[in-house]
Amino acid sequence: MSNTQKQLALAKAAKKSANTADTAEKNRALLAMADSLEAAAEDILAANRLDLEAAAGKIPESMTDRLLLDGKRICAMADGIRAVAALPDPVGEILETSTLPNGLEIVKKRVAMGVIGIIYESRPNVTSDAAALALKSGSAVVLRSGKDAFQSARAIITALKTGLAQTRIDPEAVQLIEDTGREGSYEMMRAKDYLDLLIPRGGAGLIRAVVENAVVPVIETGTGIVHIYIDKDADWDKALRIVYNAKTSRPSVCNSMEVLLVHEDIAADFLPKLERLLVRDRIEAGLPPVRFRPNPQAARHIGGEAAGADDFDTEFLDYILAVKTVASVEEAVGHIEAHGTHHSDGIVTENRHAADYFATHIDSAAVYVNASTRFTDGGEFGLGCEMGISTQKLHARGPMGLKELTSYKYIIRGVGQVRE
Repeated sequence: MSNTQKQLALAKAAKKSANTADTAEKNRALLAMADSLEAAAEDILAANRLDLEAAAGKIPESMTDRLLLDGKRICAMADGIRAVAALPDPVGEILETSTLPNGLEIVKKRVAMGVIGIIYESRPNVTSDAAALALKSGSAVVLRSGKDAFQSARAIITALKTGLAQTRIDPEAVQLIEDTGREGSYEMMRAKDYLDLLIPRGGAGLIRAVVENAVVPVIETGTGIVHIYIDKDADWDKALRIVYNAKTSRPSVCNSMEVLLVHEDIAADFLPKLERLLVRDRIEAGLPPVRFRPNPQAARHIGGEAAGADDFDTEFLDYILAVKTVASVEEAVGHIEAHGTHHSDGIVTENRHAADYFATHIDSAAVYVNASTRFTDGGEFGLGCEMGISTQKLHARGPMGLKELTSYKYIIRGVGQVRE
């Protein structure tokens, strides 16, 4: 038995301590984990420095930001765990009840999933978010971090287990796979005897590998080729503010904008204003400028490298923005449906008909009208934190919180009935 299989077996053996814990015990565990995380801040930051040193010069600046931890981010991670503790416990919720003509009473009840696996890339905060959500929803969790963030993840897990050890939930219910190589991931994909669910969280390559190779049930968290369409009837102040936030606040995350569509009637005046905001103003402020990839029509009004064949199908995760002009809201919707990933897409307009058309015809997990796409996040949606953002339609869609990490079962009570 490999080390990965041993860790999977430990999680499976410990799952009952999480599956059967009542709400009070789970909340005590989460609060202890949050306190322990903050107490171990220096150890976590030291581990994070090792990851950052190893990654120096190998990953772009925007990806370094995803990897970086500081005191504020560790406090935010702890607060995220506390926010999960404060949420209602979904386990045990009665979803439906009915009584059949033969007297059988049927209750449909929400239950824990069992053991949840998550394979993720260089996002240390995912470690604590995933552990908190899994435990509050009554499941054990097996985590497999990308090697770039492994030292940070291991320090975080050590802290979380220290907190769990103060409760009746077995600390082995939280596992971090030690094998950061490809085989460690593939063993999780094949672990149908140990895992009830597997969630990939990362780039297109990781997600595709898991979807194509897993025999364990998978919830697909899709890549974010996120679009914002600026309609001819947009409020320009809103539009500039929304685009700035959606592209520059954290370009390395999946809800950041990658493609801007602008109605051709306003492109000649709007795009130069946007260029001033995203390029010249940011350079003057000592910030990284956005690099445009315009189509030929947009290039008449804005600088940048001409968009290539793949630029409207790319999740840049960087200060790069593909730009295209369109003739109508219908054309914008057609482009998004052809090139998007059904993650998060938005329109800026004061025209109610255009807004309603966009909201009705865009088939994405989150559709925005006059707001930044950066709100597609479990914490922002009131879920405490999230296990990922699902772009599929079966079982879960959008930010996955506690309810999305549970299943249900039927409990049937009778007085001796038999089927004729």
